[in-house]
Amino acid sequence: MSSSFLFLLCSCLIIFLASPNTPVEAAMQFQVGGHLGWHEPNETEFYTQWAERNRFQIGDSLVFEYQDDSVLSVEKSDYFDCDTSDPITAFDNGKSTFNLERSGAFYFISGTGDHCKNGQKLLVEVMSQHPGIKSPPPVSEAPANAPQGFSGMAPSPQSFSDSASSPSDGYESSASVMLISSTFVAPLVMFVSVLLLAH
Repeated sequence: MSSSFLFLLCSCLIIFLASPNTPVEAAMQFQVGGHLGWHEPNETEFYTQWAERNRFQIGDSLVFEYQDDSVLSVEKSDYFDCDTSDPITAFDNGKSTFNLERSGAFYFISGTGDHCKNGQKLLVEVMSQHPGIKSPPPVSEAPANAPQGFSGMAPSPQSFSDSASSPSDGYESSASVMLISSTFVAPLVMFVSVLLLAH
């Protein structure tokens, strides 16, 4: 009996150790500006500093929440000149989601008065794709004159939780944060079950 128990124990241990338990990150949803949202800042470097504290990857999305304002996605030169005359996309619905579907730079400015000149502009540099993400989330149609690979903006169909109570400093995970728990728990449950059945 002890040799068969030892064989079962070793078999379960081998299965447990061989099972994949690599974490897979889910796409992130960032609330621009954290709990303060998209507004004319007190410091001109506010959004630059916010962007530097976060790491953006393909598949992530930016959520702009604002009142009596707008969000314009613009070309690089329009970003630096605060030129609102020819935006790629423009939204003023109070809550807009922008899906990051490619790597590279994305430029955003406020379309209201001198807000951009007072620091209400955002440059986001998107890195590579999250491990395990097969394709970016669906997005509304981009404008006909949008550059190739442009992801477009869409109003958010779901409510965004109050990030003021979130310690994540402006981002929340979408559907699942990590898949490691499921890849770790299943082999562990099997291991314990076999041990209990062996007695």
